[in-house]
Amino acid sequence: MTSKNASKAVKAPAKQGQAFKDKSKPADIRQSNINAAKAVSDAIRTSLGPRGMDKMIQAGNGEVTITNDGATILKQMNVIHPAAKMLVELSRAQDVEAGDGTTSVVVIAGALLDAVNKLLQKGIHPTAISDAFQRCARKAVEILTEMSRPIELNDRESLVKSASTSLNSKVVSQQSSLLAPIAVDAVMKVAEDRGTEKSVDLKNIKIIQSLGGTIEDTELVEGLVFTQKSSGVNGPKRIEKAKIALIQFCISPPKTDMDHNVVVSDYAAMDRVLKEERAYILNIVKQIKKAGCNVLLVQKSILRDAVSDLAHHFLDKIKVMVVKDVERDDIEFVCKTLGCRPIASLDHFLPENVVNADLAEEISSGMNKFIKITGIQNQGRTASIIVRGSNKLVLEEADRSIHDALCVVRCLVKKRALIAGGGAGEIEMALQLAAYSQTLEGIDAYCFRAFAEALEVVPSTLAENAGLNPISTVTELRSRHAQGEKNAGINVRKGAITDILAENVVQPLLVSTSAITLASETVRSILKIDDIINTLT
Repeated sequence: MTSKNASKAVKAPAKQGQAFKDKSKPADIRQSNINAAKAVSDAIRTSLGPRGMDKMIQAGNGEVTITNDGATILKQMNVIHPAAKMLVELSRAQDVEAGDGTTSVVVIAGALLDAVNKLLQKGIHPTAISDAFQRCARKAVEILTEMSRPIELNDRESLVKSASTSLNSKVVSQQSSLLAPIAVDAVMKVAEDRGTEKSVDLKNIKIIQSLGGTIEDTELVEGLVFTQKSSGVNGPKRIEKAKIALIQFCISPPKTDMDHNVVVSDYAAMDRVLKEERAYILNIVKQIKKAGCNVLLVQKSILRDAVSDLAHHFLDKIKVMVVKDVERDDIEFVCKTLGCRPIASLDHFLPENVVNADLAEEISSGMNKFIKITGIQNQGRTASIIVRGSNKLVLEEADRSIHDALCVVRCLVKKRALIAGGGAGEIEMALQLAAYSQTLEGIDAYCFRAFAEALEVVPSTLAENAGLNPISTVTELRSRHAQGEKNAGINVRKGAITDILAENVVQPLLVSTSAITLASETVRSILKIDDIINTLT
């Protein structure tokens, strides 16, 4: 009996030891997740700020993209590790929420993961770190809100400043003085009143790319632009006092169903078919003339020609400009701009469904021809921007840059407050959080301090990318903020610390607050994962 008990007693510790050994697995998984996510963060860290480098992305089909927009780089990057994919999602979330700061948010997340790693090595429990980081993020947003300054939407100068700050880190930074006002005017044009708030839907701003010319030729059109040329051969190319109709039916002979054929056996029957066809099209054209329409927009048809050659001949005779193959996706935008409804059948083609405009003309732009309609009566809240560029790569990057500038102005419409750029907000948060951590006890004090130190990564990276000494720059910046200069930031043009508001380097408060909130949320998610399980399928 005693020998049995003794053997049991010997076996028990072995079992305990076994359970204890398994504790190393969650730590390894956590370490692997942190390393993978940090690798993604380090990959795009060099493209932060106005002196950041660009990345050349080569697709599998040989297409090349040159950009330094964090969201674009990460979207096209082939990321396999599931934790690293979370940073790609983070960048996308920032792009949807604020539209700018997509690189900053990933760099901040990488720095926070580094801080987490050090805290874990001190033996602090992941849940304790996670909860403390949530409180840190809340406190950081409070600090940012305190140092922000409110603006009014009629203060156009401030809106232009923040849009040009967004453009400064792009390839098109030289043209920011031209593109920033275009972005501000476009957003203010489409901003709609919703009670006391204004809302902006960027789908109401159409960006059209046109190869040829330079970025300086980019223009904002108050009206409607079609990328097609007018389809008539001898039709008019310029019409003043245009009367426009958008139709969704075809001006061509009707076809039989798919499986049916009409067999024509003699010339008399053939003649009759052609006569009927002619009469059918003539009837439609007469109705168009009766309604007084002289610019016809025709929706793209899948099954047959939207406008037949015979119809073109008749329409040219009655001097109607025809724009065919209007994409189905664009119909909503066209209707909103013209303030009309598409005409689905000939019975509804009446004078009251026709829209008046001052001018419709075909213009040459670079290698392309456009139809431009301006002076529309009761125009909806929409805008079109024609972007010009010497080659495809520049054109696409200009398009992305303008989108970022539009998003920045939209942020200011949503949350009307500005803060200083150039790393001023991050260093101010770091200082105040570090000071706050002195008043705390226990684990929170460690976590707040680590969070504060992690935020210094933004000014340090800005300095590094601008070729300055990051350590001395951040130290000087910290001392200037400690003396009460809240708006001191890194001026990469002069390579020194200056009052960044005086240099007009400003950014919307929403960009910074959403970056801090989203980055800390992602870090907390990664921190809470202690195992990766593969499914059967």
